[in-house]
Amino acid sequence: MATIREFRALTPESLDALERAVREHRRVALKRRGTEYVVVAEHLETSGRDDVLAGRLPMTGEVLTFRLRDLESFAVLS
Repeated sequence: MATIREFRALTPESLDALERAVREHRRVALKRRGTEYVVVAEHLETSGRDDVLAGRLPMTGEVLTFRLRDLESFAVLS
């Protein structure tokens, strides 16, 4: 059984994991300011000087955006 890896820093490996999650529309658990979100990865983009992940909430379909530098941690789920 594979373990779920949690990333706490933006490294080439963690960005690769996010890009793969976007390509495969996988769920990502994100922690920002003490709150955890689980979203389906939609796309990564650059907004000004920030990299941003857009993810869709599975229950409502609402799209939320997260600045990567604001994330405390994230994990790509299966």
